[in-house]
Amino acid sequence: MPRNRRPVDRAEKRSEIVDAARSLFVDDGYEHTPMGRIASAAGVTTNTIYWYFGDKDELLVGVLDDIHTEALGRFGALAGHPVNEQVLWVVEELEKYHRLVDTVHARTSASACIDKWHNDFHALWEQWIAVELRSEGVDDADIEPSTRMIVFVIEAMLTHPQDEASKRAIVDLLFRKVGVSR
Repeated sequence: MPRNRRPVDRAEKRSEIVDAARSLFVDDGYEHTPMGRIASAAGVTTNTIYWYFGDKDELLVGVLDDIHTEALGRFGALAGHPVNEQVLWVVEELEKYHRLVDTVHARTSASACIDKWHNDFHALWEQWIAVELRSEGVDDADIEPSTRMIVFVIEAMLTHPQDEASKRAIVDLLFRKVGVSR
């Protein structure tokens, strides 16, 4: 029987599905994007998506992993910049994906895979913040509460968007208050 489609590498097909889902989730929101639309945008059937992802939440995690991997690659270029500048960059990156940030927070209680991704995401970034605070001479006893406070402020800025000057003022004040002077 003749083939009517070229064979596609599994990783390539998975990437095509994730790319289609990413575009739709970012533009239209997770809640407003049915699997059928993702399948159509990826040029596959809905069943094909389920060969790669157990459900829509697992697909969202695939999208989040891709976004995060790309962001980490760009974040590396900020090494050596003051920590407050790096945090402002992180806030701006997260703002680009505000719909997905809201979705992740809304779905952590309903989806084990999203909850795990969210916890792992926080653990990674909280560890980075703690390392930065330690390198800036913040007392060991203050590292954990300062880290949590920084995370809470970042999340508040995502929930309540600020203009650039306000974001800078908030982040600069925050780091001065936790003992980082630059």
